[in-house]
Amino acid sequence: MKKLASVSLDLDNQWSYMKTNGDAGWEDLPSYLDLAVPRILSFLKERDMKVTFFVIGQDAALEKNRDAIRSIADAGHEIANHSFNHEPWLHLYSKEELVSEFERTENALESITGKRPVGFRGPGYSLSPAVLETLGERGYEYDCSLLPTYIAPLARAFFFLNSSKMSDEEKAKRKKLFGKFSDGFQSLKPHFVRSCR
Repeated sequence: MKKLASVSLDLDNQWSYMKTNGDAGWEDLPSYLDLAVPRILSFLKERDMKVTFFVIGQDAALEKNRDAIRSIADAGHEIANHSFNHEPWLHLYSKEELVSEFERTENALESITGKRPVGFRGPGYSLSPAVLETLGERGYEYDCSLLPTYIAPLARAFFFLNSSKMSDEEKAKRKKLFGKFSDGFQSLKPHFVRSCR
């Protein structure tokens, strides 16, 4: 049977949305994985679907989430790297910060699944030449951090409209959230990036 599509799911946890939005209490890392993951797996099993789950390293590092994440791997789905801290300003990280971010997530995921992730998606579709370079050096096979859409500026404007309590510094970190208008011209098909500089 010919495959018609590739399906992936960002397993963004409750705390990650709270953090991006600047909400108090995110530091306690509230989770809904124990509730959401069984429902998602049941939905996929009924449809005989295998997908890629982009998992946040911080969640994999917490004992309370290990069973939920292990159940994803046990069901035969791919688990890929979605960064450790889920900060949509990943594109601002230094090389050393990127290495640490990827390594911590790789270690946490491998301790649960026994496999090192080979795919990556930046939180908030954050991407930079340094991100791609670091992924290449670490042996990643693919990156899914592009969001080929023209509505990114609208989504970002809506986000900022509802985030008035953020400082100017916090808003500056999030200024590339969801990508940029020109990303709408990117290919929808898998492609190799020769140089992103």
